[in-house]
Amino acid sequence: MAESEKSASEASQISHPLLREGGRGVGSPARGPTNDSDGLLPIAIVGGGPAGMALALALRHHGVAAQILDARPRGAARADKRILALSHGSHQILEWLGVWKKIAATPITAIHVSQPGSFGRTRLNAREQGVPALGYVAAAASVSAALDDALTAARISLHDNCRVSHATPSSGSVCLHTATGETQTPLVIYAEGAVDNNDAATVTRDYGQQAVLCTTTLPPATPHCNLAYERFTPRGPLALLPFGQQLAVVYICPAQDAAALAALPDAAFLSNLQAHFGDRLEFTAVSPRHLYPLALRYRKSPIGPRAVWLGNAAQTLHPVAGQGFNLALRDTWELARTLAHANDPGDAAVLARYARARRLDRRSMIGFTDILIRLFGSDDPLLRHARGLALLALDLLPPARSFVARRMLFGARAW
Repeated sequence: MAESEKSASEASQISHPLLREGGRGVGSPARGPTNDSDGLLPIAIVGGGPAGMALALALRHHGVAAQILDARPRGAARADKRILALSHGSHQILEWLGVWKKIAATPITAIHVSQPGSFGRTRLNAREQGVPALGYVAAAASVSAALDDALTAARISLHDNCRVSHATPSSGSVCLHTATGETQTPLVIYAEGAVDNNDAATVTRDYGQQAVLCTTTLPPATPHCNLAYERFTPRGPLALLPFGQQLAVVYICPAQDAAALAALPDAAFLSNLQAHFGDRLEFTAVSPRHLYPLALRYRKSPIGPRAVWLGNAAQTLHPVAGQGFNLALRDTWELARTLAHANDPGDAAVLARYARARRLDRRSMIGFTDILIRLFGSDDPLLRHARGLALLALDLLPPARSFVARRMLFGARAW
C-alpha cells in the first residue's frame, strides 16, 4: 500500500487532460452542495454502485446537490466480487474525489501483450509514458467502501431499498415512481445495472463468452514485479493482473464451457490455467471462481428527456483491456463539469453538450474493445500472422506504442 500511496502523490504532479480542462485540480477544496432551502431540488442518481457514488461526490465538488436512490440495502456494493483495473487517469479522478488513499491498489508498471503459437509481442511501460504506473488493480469492494465512506462524510443522501419503477418527465422536472411514493427531480441519472436489451435505442452483440474470475498465487521466489499480462488466445483473452502479492485472473472462454471450467477442482483448474497461459509463470494456488457473462451492449445516445445513462447503464463493454469502469469515471467527470453552472441541469441543451463532449471517447472505446475481440478472437492462420506482425510493429514503433498506451491511460481526450 505504501508504494501505491507514493504513486498517488507523484501522479498529482502530472498534467492530465481530464484535470487540465476546467473544473478543480486534485486536492482543491470542495464547495458544499446546494441545499433544498435554496428552492432547488437535488438531482436523482439511480444506483448506489461505484459509478453512482463517484458521480454524487463529483457533483458535490462542483456545488451541485444530488441524492442517490438504490434498490439494494446500504453497503451492498462493499460485497462486489469483481476486481477492477483502474487506469492512471481514473486514479487521478479518484484522488480528486478524495478517496484514493483509502483504496488498496496495486500498481501496474508494465503490460506484456502476446498471443500463443505465433511470433510478435509488445510491452507497454509506465516509465516510457512518463507516469508512475500504467494503472492500478483494486477490488471493487475496496473502491466501493472508500466511496461509501466519503458519501457519509459529505452527508450525501443515499436512500437504500428504494427501487425506481418508472419515470415520468415533464417540461420542468421528472417524477420518479417508487414503492413508497413519488420524487420530483430536475434530472435523473441512471447509474445502475446493465443496458436494457429490450430498448430499441440500444445495440447488443453477444460474444458467446463468459469470464471466469479468480486469483492465483505464484511461488514465493517468483514475485509478479507489478507486471500485467494480456494473452490473446483462440478461446478468448486471458489477463493476469498484479493484485497484492497475488495475480488476479480474468479467464475468458466460450459460454458453454465456463460453468464446467469454474467448477473444476483447484488442482485441475490450475493445470488448465497453466496450459492455457504457458510456462512463463508457475501457478501454485487458486481462489474460488466467479462467473460473469460477456456481451457488448450500449445505448445509441446516453441522454434522453431529463435523463442521462451512465456507466454500465449506458454501455456494457467486454472486459478486454479493462476499460469499462475507467470510461464510466470519465463520464462522471465530464457530466459533473457540464452540470456545474447549469441553471437547469435537465435542460435539453445542457444534456446535448454533455453528449457531444463524450461522443469521441465513448464511441472509440466501444469500437476499440469490440475490434480487439473480433481480430484477436479468431484462429484463422492469416489473421494470426497479421496479429503477430501488428504486435511486432507496435513493439518496434514507440509513437504507435505511446498512442495505444495513452488511450488506455486517459481515453480519447489524451490528445
